[in-house]
Amino acid sequence: MAQTIFEKEDKLFFRTYKRLPIEIVKGEGCYLYDREGKRYIDFFGGLAVNALGYGHPRVKQAIQEQVDKYVHLSNFFVQEPQVNLAEKILSASGYQKLFFTNSGTEAIEGALKLARKWGKNNGKTHLFGLSNSFHGRTMGALSLTERAKYRDGYEPFLPNVSHLSYNDVGELRKNVNEQTIGIILEFIQGEGGIFVVSPEYAAELSELRTKYGFLIIADEIQSGLGRTGKFFGFEHFGVRPDIVVIAKPIGGGLPLGALLGNERVADVFSYGVHGTTFGGNPVACAAGLAVLEEIIDHGLMAQAGLVGDHLKSLFFKLQEKHRALVKEVRGFGCMLGVELTREGQPVVDELQRRGYLVNCTNVNVLRFLPPFTIGLDQCDQMVNELASILQSLQQ
Repeated sequence: MAQTIFEKEDKLFFRTYKRLPIEIVKGEGCYLYDREGKRYIDFFGGLAVNALGYGHPRVKQAIQEQVDKYVHLSNFFVQEPQVNLAEKILSASGYQKLFFTNSGTEAIEGALKLARKWGKNNGKTHLFGLSNSFHGRTMGALSLTERAKYRDGYEPFLPNVSHLSYNDVGELRKNVNEQTIGIILEFIQGEGGIFVVSPEYAAELSELRTKYGFLIIADEIQSGLGRTGKFFGFEHFGVRPDIVVIAKPIGGGLPLGALLGNERVADVFSYGVHGTTFGGNPVACAAGLAVLEEIIDHGLMAQAGLVGDHLKSLFFKLQEKHRALVKEVRGFGCMLGVELTREGQPVVDELQRRGYLVNCTNVNVLRFLPPFTIGLDQCDQMVNELASILQSLQQ
């Protein structure tokens, strides 16, 4: 008897992923189609990668045109797709320099090196991450990540790294000093459950930076590039970080990330101290330029904000009706979380059965990361089904 693809996968791969029990064969717009022909509306968004949905014509065209020129050269060569994308990102963000990577976690590692080198030059030694954080799965990223779920069994971690409680102003004030290199944080925590930094914490962070001169490092891997209705998530909080890490949607579905720096760190790296073989792949950069032109120049960032406002209003109505089940609604734009008073996976499973793909994170938070191109009618359809499921649970 022939093996199913799921049976083959189980034998071939390390068991690191709990796969969904559907085999996707095609994506188009905001829809995914499985082997049996069933159609799903995607609120998963490739975990915040597919900002333009699936099969966007401008992205496909950019990829094909670059493939016809060259797929890889190496970073010994200046490459026009890299330069064009860098120019677009820096112009939109106001930062001075960037470095392309293959992924978000590699960009975090690069930011760590940049911060450590800057700290060495300025007599500073200690880095802080925050509780409930997630920055990636490499050893440096895990050192900054606080959650035991990702850390247990991988000790020891980097020295001179410790963690502070998210949004605890008093603990922040008590622990930072002249020895602090920097604090890395997600202004909107993704994997942690769409928790948002408080205005008081953001203000104190800025004041303490002025006092002690440390770096603020923003992990914008999930919340950046227009997802929240602004180019970066931190723009909702009136803070201007010194280093910013981006990835996910930047390559249009191809592997790409970057770290950005302001004038304080622009001249820290010198020739040969950092590098990458594949980072800034020209095909990924060509796709990325098409993505950013759609987000910035063709209104999709504003669209993400409108989608978020619409969804949040619907979620708040759900909360009013089902207060015993819906604890809190959080987030901005196309990065929203609905925290339940019970485990979220059964709700996600039922939504999937009904043709809607949603992610559950941190046990009880329904996480919504749809493409910016999602329609308001599609949002309405999904929320109607979610309301039906919550109603059945409350009976």
